[in-house]
Amino acid sequence: MPASVPPPSSPPAYVGPVPPPGAILPTSGTAHRLRVALLMAGSCLPILGAVLIAPVLPKMQDHFADVPGAGALVPMALTVPALALGLLAPFAGVIVDRLGRKRLLIVATVLYAIFGTAPLWLESLGAIVASRALVGIAEAAIMTCCTTLIGDYYSGRVRDRYLALQTMCASASATAFFVIGGAAGSAGWRTPFWIYAVSLLIAPLMAIGLPKPTAATGAAAEDGESTDTTVAPKRSFPFRQLAGICGLTVFGALVFYTVPVEMSYLLDDLGVTATSVIGLATAIASAATMVGAITFAKLRGAPGPRLPLVFALCAAGFAVMCLADSTPLLIVGAVLNCLGTGTLLPSLLTIAMSKLDFADRGRGTGLWTASFFIGQFICPLVLIAAESALGTLAAAVGLLGLASAVVAAGLFLTARRRAAAVAPLPQ
Repeated sequence: MPASVPPPSSPPAYVGPVPPPGAILPTSGTAHRLRVALLMAGSCLPILGAVLIAPVLPKMQDHFADVPGAGALVPMALTVPALALGLLAPFAGVIVDRLGRKRLLIVATVLYAIFGTAPLWLESLGAIVASRALVGIAEAAIMTCCTTLIGDYYSGRVRDRYLALQTMCASASATAFFVIGGAAGSAGWRTPFWIYAVSLLIAPLMAIGLPKPTAATGAAAEDGESTDTTVAPKRSFPFRQLAGICGLTVFGALVFYTVPVEMSYLLDDLGVTATSVIGLATAIASAATMVGAITFAKLRGAPGPRLPLVFALCAAGFAVMCLADSTPLLIVGAVLNCLGTGTLLPSLLTIAMSKLDFADRGRGTGLWTASFFIGQFICPLVLIAAESALGTLAAAVGLLGLASAVVAAGLFLTARRRAAAVAPLPQ
């Protein structure tokens, strides 16, 4: 065998600088930057679906004013993608593991454009809502594939850094898409739907710029250094290990979305109606979320032990928001809360990723994604119910803060018991 040909048992080599510990693919160069940009762009598409048409809902309501049930159907056009994503992400995860991440991602990105632009030509409100549900199905596949690929391509602190970057991009894009949707909506309520066609530009780049992950790459991702391509014994799917983190993620998503969803209503209750002030307050809170995500990326050690502190910070922010009697104090509370949520989301996702092997990473990521978006969907419903029971939205936020404090205390006590259980007995 010529010396230039590697033996059959050698893993595939990548051209470029040697990856640092925790990286499976090179973390520098044009190919790396394109890969990260594509994964982040794909991760932002479900956020686009969630907020882009929010500013034009009143115009849609006026257009379909004569349609029976329009009062309920028009808001559903905004929320049904999140519901579909939450319900179908686990199935997308199963398909990811069976058909492959890259192939499904490209197909789903193309379908996202087709379903997303459908309301440009549809005249029936019911058909528009149905097309929005199909958008949610495509989003479920896109979000699951992008997050799974981050887990396939990277490990250790490198993976943590890109999961944190995913949170930062989601927070920044939510604000940007709201502004873009509002500007496009000035030309008519259908105009923002053209923006969904941007995914047709992303799909070909994904086909070119994303390498196909393999089981060998996935195995190496577990320690960042292994080059053994021996197939590991098949293990059962870790349902029990994921159940707790997925349940915590539902609650975490509820905490995460409270400020973006309810900030304008809380300001309105304080007598603030100027859209410029509301926009500035929301932007400050979004910036705090990004700061929290950056902080997570710089912290060392496993994120699990930090969860009690993170939930306690979220609880403190809710408490300040509940008691706020002025706009500056409300913003201070929102910033405290968003500093916590910016760390919370990548912490929960990192913990879930640590429990998954390559063979079941798609299914596990799908379950986590479903948990998160179900929490997003029920967030306004939970707060509406709490407001109805307590009388004010501020009191409902305070109740959520109390629940966050209870979760923080529960996690802290659980960690203490586990530490005591594994501590060596005195001699």
